[in-house]
Amino acid sequence: MQVDELLKPFPIKEFHPFPRALLGPGAHEMIGPEALKLGFKKTLVMTSGLRGSDIVHKITESMKYHGLDVVLYDKVESNPKDYNVMDAVQLYQENSCDSFVSIGGGSSHDACKGARISVAHDGRNVNDFEGFNKSENPRNPPHIAVSTTAGTGSETSWAYVITDTTTDPDNPHKYVAFDDASVATLAVDDPVLYYDCPVDYTAQCGFDVLAHASEPYVSRLNFEPSLGNALRAIKLTAENLRQATWNPQELSGREGMMYAQYIAAQAFNSGGLGIIHSISHAVSAFYDTHHGLNNAIALPRVWAFNMPVAYRRFADIAEVMGVDTHGLTDVQAADAALNAAIRLLRDVGIPERFTDVTQSSYSKNRLGTGPTKYYENAAVIKGDDEDVDRITRHVLGDACTPGNAKECTFETVRPVVDHCLNGDLDDLIS
Repeated sequence: MQVDELLKPFPIKEFHPFPRALLGPGAHEMIGPEALKLGFKKTLVMTSGLRGSDIVHKITESMKYHGLDVVLYDKVESNPKDYNVMDAVQLYQENSCDSFVSIGGGSSHDACKGARISVAHDGRNVNDFEGFNKSENPRNPPHIAVSTTAGTGSETSWAYVITDTTTDPDNPHKYVAFDDASVATLAVDDPVLYYDCPVDYTAQCGFDVLAHASEPYVSRLNFEPSLGNALRAIKLTAENLRQATWNPQELSGREGMMYAQYIAAQAFNSGGLGIIHSISHAVSAFYDTHHGLNNAIALPRVWAFNMPVAYRRFADIAEVMGVDTHGLTDVQAADAALNAAIRLLRDVGIPERFTDVTQSSYSKNRLGTGPTKYYENAAVIKGDDEDVDRITRHVLGDACTPGNAKECTFETVRPVVDHCLNGDLDDLIS
């Protein structure tokens, strides 16, 4: 069912599946036994390599100890590319693998989900499956998704995001595929694996959670089963992100964000997203910037854009973010929610506009170092009129846009994009 169908009068709303999950400290030690129970024999492990940590080594050695054959593909890039997926598919087929394990954040999980769909269709290009439930074979190899960040939610969702590098180099394309067949077989969320996550990356992933939670809470889909999880995830993020960022070896903050990211993804899985994500996808298509960073910069602007059609919902958000809303009107409380989000962004040290992002401004930055010739000329985010226009056009074609709380046109969205690139957050504070 397409999102635009869900938005028609008297819609039948669709609840999408979740995988079984193991959550909590030490959960990653169960990967080997769980893989054996699922019938794994020869497994392709997909990861970015997780530079600076020994997580991949520990998990793969544990799998070998339990008698599993392991083939490693450790070249998944941030904002995974179509060729990452297809290289992994080739490796899977050449080694006669029968299963997948992804280790990392959303990039590793998304690339793995795309690879599974491709394998199930005899190695067809992953770009053929852009859109909603485009796969034709519901049976694909089993998959254990092991998260090392508190942000993605991909380990429990039906969505995966891929950058198509075969398009016009002057108009790169990043897309979302939603497919019930892509859902992992088992999700593993262990906050102990988050300890190695850099400070800035922790903060940015946390704003991915806040976007995942807030967008379904105000979405036009208005999906009742998602609302409780959405609000709870916002509350957990507001309570735990500062601790997880600045005191990263403290378990309580890491565990709080583990639960926040998990239930936020379960909220958007059926409750929809909006143009926070659409803007993020567009900016990373052109500049290969990190998804969580993009969401963080877009979130305050999109909240301000959407508030006039959802003051009551944003007032609820203010309350769970710790604002005393007694005596405030819905409009005043919604403004307070926006102020709280900006305060959180500043407290965890995230750049405030896209033109503030530089090569050295965060650990996952890929400005000017992307996979194709195009990115060699994308080492500086311009923010000029041409930049604003092309990003806006990409936003309007994104699969997340139809669920946005407020109707989106080029004329209404362009100022939002412009402010994300060039504007001052103080302009939004009341």
